[in-house]
Amino acid sequence: MWRWVRQQLGFDSPHQSDTRTIYIANRFPQNGLYTPQKFIDNRIISSKYTVWNFVPKNLFEQFRRVANFYFLIIFLVQLMIDTPTSPITSGLPLFFVITVTAIKQGYEDWLRHNSDNEVNGAPVYVVRSGGLVKTRSKNIRVGDIVRIAKDEIFPADLVLLSSDRLDGSCHVTTASLDGETNLKTHVAVPETALLQTVANLDTLVAVIECQQPEADLYRFMGRMIITQQMEEIVSYSLSFSISFMERNSNCKKTRTPRSVQCKPLGPESLLLRGARLKNTKEIFGVAIYTGMETKMALNYKSKSQKRSAVEKSMNTFLIIYLIILILEAIISTILKYTWQAEEKWDEPWYNQKTEHQRNSSKILRFISDFLAFLVLYNFIIPISLYVTVEMQKFLGSFFIGWDLDLYHEESDQKAQVNTSDLNEELGQVEYVFTDKTGTLTENEMHFRECSINGIKYREINGRLLLEGPTPDSSEGDLSYPSSLSHLNNLTHLTTSSSFRTSPENETELIKEHDLFFKAVSLCHTVQISGVQTDGIGDGPWQSNLAPSPLEYYASSPDEKALVEAAARIGVVFIGNSEETMEVKTLGKLERYKLLHILEFDSDRRRMSVIVQAPSGEKFLFAKGAESSILPKCIGGEIEKTRIHVDEFALKGLRTLCIAYRQLTSKEYEEINRCLFEARTALQQREEKLADAFQVVEKDLTLLGATAVEDRLQDKVRETIEALRMAGIKVWVLTGDKHETAVSVSLSCGHFHRTMNILELINQKSDSECAEQLRQLARRITEDHVIQHGLVVDGTSLSLALREHEKLFMEVCRNCSAVLCCRMAPLQKAKVIRLIKISPEKPITLAVGDGANDVSMIQEAHVGIGIMGKEGRQAARNSDYAIARFKFLSKLLFVHGHFYYIRIATLVQYFFYKNVCFITPQFLYQFYCLFSQQTLYDSVYLTLYNICFTSLPILIYSLLEQHIDPHVLQSKPTLYRDISKNHLLSIKTFLYWTILGFSHAFIFFFGSYFLIGKDISLLGNGQMFGNWTFGTLVFTVMVITVTVKMALETHFWTWINHLVTWGSIIFYFIFSLFYGGILWPFLGSQNMYFVFIQLLSSGSAWFAIILMVVMCLFLDIVKKVFDRQLHPTSTQKAQLTETNSGVKCLDSMCCFPEGETACASIGRMLERVIGRCSPTHVSRSWSASDPFYTNDRSILTLSTMDSSTC
Repeated sequence: MWRWVRQQLGFDSPHQSDTRTIYIANRFPQNGLYTPQKFIDNRIISSKYTVWNFVPKNLFEQFRRVANFYFLIIFLVQLMIDTPTSPITSGLPLFFVITVTAIKQGYEDWLRHNSDNEVNGAPVYVVRSGGLVKTRSKNIRVGDIVRIAKDEIFPADLVLLSSDRLDGSCHVTTASLDGETNLKTHVAVPETALLQTVANLDTLVAVIECQQPEADLYRFMGRMIITQQMEEIVSYSLSFSISFMERNSNCKKTRTPRSVQCKPLGPESLLLRGARLKNTKEIFGVAIYTGMETKMALNYKSKSQKRSAVEKSMNTFLIIYLIILILEAIISTILKYTWQAEEKWDEPWYNQKTEHQRNSSKILRFISDFLAFLVLYNFIIPISLYVTVEMQKFLGSFFIGWDLDLYHEESDQKAQVNTSDLNEELGQVEYVFTDKTGTLTENEMHFRECSINGIKYREINGRLLLEGPTPDSSEGDLSYPSSLSHLNNLTHLTTSSSFRTSPENETELIKEHDLFFKAVSLCHTVQISGVQTDGIGDGPWQSNLAPSPLEYYASSPDEKALVEAAARIGVVFIGNSEETMEVKTLGKLERYKLLHILEFDSDRRRMSVIVQAPSGEKFLFAKGAESSILPKCIGGEIEKTRIHVDEFALKGLRTLCIAYRQLTSKEYEEINRCLFEARTALQQREEKLADAFQVVEKDLTLLGATAVEDRLQDKVRETIEALRMAGIKVWVLTGDKHETAVSVSLSCGHFHRTMNILELINQKSDSECAEQLRQLARRITEDHVIQHGLVVDGTSLSLALREHEKLFMEVCRNCSAVLCCRMAPLQKAKVIRLIKISPEKPITLAVGDGANDVSMIQEAHVGIGIMGKEGRQAARNSDYAIARFKFLSKLLFVHGHFYYIRIATLVQYFFYKNVCFITPQFLYQFYCLFSQQTLYDSVYLTLYNICFTSLPILIYSLLEQHIDPHVLQSKPTLYRDISKNHLLSIKTFLYWTILGFSHAFIFFFGSYFLIGKDISLLGNGQMFGNWTFGTLVFTVMVITVTVKMALETHFWTWINHLVTWGSIIFYFIFSLFYGGILWPFLGSQNMYFVFIQLLSSGSAWFAIILMVVMCLFLDIVKKVFDRQLHPTSTQKAQLTETNSGVKCLDSMCCFPEGETACASIGRMLERVIGRCSPTHVSRSWSASDPFYTNDRSILTLSTMDSSTC
């Protein structure tokens, strides 16, 4: 227990070395030569709190917020010194906010606890004492052999020992980990693959040595040491531990080479927790990582916290108001002592000082008075602002998921919100960085063309057609099969000795094509589903083939498209059987022994396989980008193929080059030894494998190239054009080659044909790059072209970012569109960071669909994941996830616009109503000799922000629509009105602040002039007192700030009416009950009968109405003149013309053609508030405005007939 506590506190690391040694089935040596390592149990803990730490931990996290900590200090000050207000006035709102937040977080954590208990308590079967034992998942220990049946989820990270198949393979899907739904094949080492029963596994004596846990899902290095003698394992393990850091050679170099076998373990042997077993009856695996050390758990780490521009502005405003608060407290304290300088005011006859007060320190009295004033004015800082903003963001985020316009029926996917803290940031985007493949395109690959031995072909309906004349045919459109129709009776294309023979020229040509398509059919990692193979590919490249019953699964859509194309042509990949790959050509089944797979990686940009043909010859087939294949080739039609690849790229096609190398027995033995040493190394395995791959993949003979098409997604061009109209700059960041990327950019509208395209590519040095950047900058200033586009490749970008960031940024900022090709994932993130930290500090948004886009999604202010075909890594790591790129327009122009308008008004309104609330308290001190007498009753102080004024602004922030959603989406230029945090600018902030002070002055002095001259306002001649005065001010204030919220509301629903007018009614009812009854639990009741007495005066009613009208009249006049003299684009869009000659403002308020805004006060009120009968409104859009007939958005709460739109 103490060790666990020390580990949790970080004082004791559970791992003392870089590796862990695992005894399979926990068969530890009995001779005492080995001390077992300590491993954690298999419990998953995703919860944040426990019963004993919930209160202190939650309180600590909440009081880290400045506002909460500030009110805690105020509450403590009220407890320690004599203050004018009760500690309840600060303590109760603070307790309310803390309690609501704690309940919300506690409930969420309780759900996580339930989920953890369900996972940890799941039944599993473990091999112990020679039999299967049923236990709970949390009881699995490192070293246990676990049995998993079909469709079950792996409860820990397991090394595969055996399956129900003789080759020890199994299929799994990792959709819950990385979102990839394709089947992945995992294999056991041959020595354990035969142990398919519990009894056989009980005889296994082996040790696994592997790296300590790490979060990378695709990286694992280890080795299994198998023997039948325990002593030999112990001695070997000890010698291994001693020399582990130095030794990377063959494991068989031991003292007992015939007894000890060492087998490398890689990712292909590791079954990850959370993955699911598919198409396999059962498997046995040994647990190596458990609980929170599994790769799935290590990927739980939280992302860096993103803060929106609104939140930063809100914190700035809080600091400003804190300064105002301190100034008011200092001024009041100084004026108090200035006033008390006269003896008659220092100690009046009715308030004699005690002896202790006379002898107390003046400094302490000054500090005490300052703190008392601080407490008196502290409500200028709105504590409920934070909890209201949290509720608004949390509840408002559901609208995105409910929006059926963001629902994709084909994939049955709706929009997801992973981070509700950034809703309003969707309305502030200035730069959009997007991936190309899978984001702008469908990521559905279709084989279109190929180049074989320097001759171009295109596929049409399963036939390869020549694109140009060949030596054997002068007709460019002659189909390849028909030109060789006399060879259709051949039974096979390869002899028993080799792929390549040299008979007649036509047969040689056939062999070139046969070898090309066999390379395509063998060099891949495609999985297969289906067993029917009869009747497939019975003729050479025939067009009348029946559709293949085989269904291919691939992690890469390119691979699947190529294998399917080869099957249509006639070279059909049948599947894997043990260590062989089966290909059917011309009806003949051929088996190739799979010797090695050289996996694809982003650095090499290619993959290779080494196979043994039926004849016994060994071949290496390689496939990859032309930049990685062509430099490795020493034979074949290299130059012709290079030209063809460029031509394919100009058409927007994705290209791959195919090459091969025939290996001699000596070459293969050297390659096999080199690969084995690299794969069995535990230290620097990646580097050694990379070096080994470089040695193997050389001296290739080029066979040709393939070209597949990736279609653009629906409405990509329209979406990019809309983003550009909204003032958003679009950058495309892709790993594709230059020609392909430019072609796609032109086709999707990112680049225009009339745009001046500038290029920064193939730069070799810093000086060359700098000179090119200077030339581009001069061209931009000299060319009289409205729009420029820039193309940058990855190599040149690295040079530009190394020494010339400012120059590069200057060129980029003057370009309307930028395309970065051949980009590495980290380069994408670096480009975004460069834009983020530029002097303008623009808001950035990144869109991507694959794991290579995660870095840029996390770097940008807002990350959007596309739920595409490259897995779910991007969607899981994003802030928002959508199914298609076209949904981005509504997400920004409608949801982003609304969210920003709502929360910007919420923040400003909160500060406004608190200025209205506390300024009369400050003014009141001038009339009570700064005696710190409170103007309001303590209950009113407590409930003002919690009950009386909270709901109208909350509902406004959830439902407000100042303009119809269709108009926002059809007029992207309206997005510019809210850009650069316009509604939270200093100008707007000062307007709301001054408005609050002016209204407060009207509240106070209007009430003062009414009852401040000793005039009786009651029929019995009784005078009003100070509590009546304060209640009058408070009543006018509650009505005014509530009606002010009504003036800001454009979109009225029954909910708005209920909370707006209901809040005022609730205030009156509460005041009547609170002041009309003597409550026994209240020590003193200053407000008894005060409110009833106030309402019994007709003068008080007149004053309330008059002051409310005075406060709001100036605001209404300002709004009307602003709309007439300086209307924004949004206000102009609110004004739409109808066929009847009626103008409509705010989509609801109407006035006849020719009538001015100043015709009557009533018409002004209708225009501003939005009052008029919806039956008199006929909304219409011009023919040029697109109308989305399938709009089923939850945002469109008002009914709308499509015939009028």
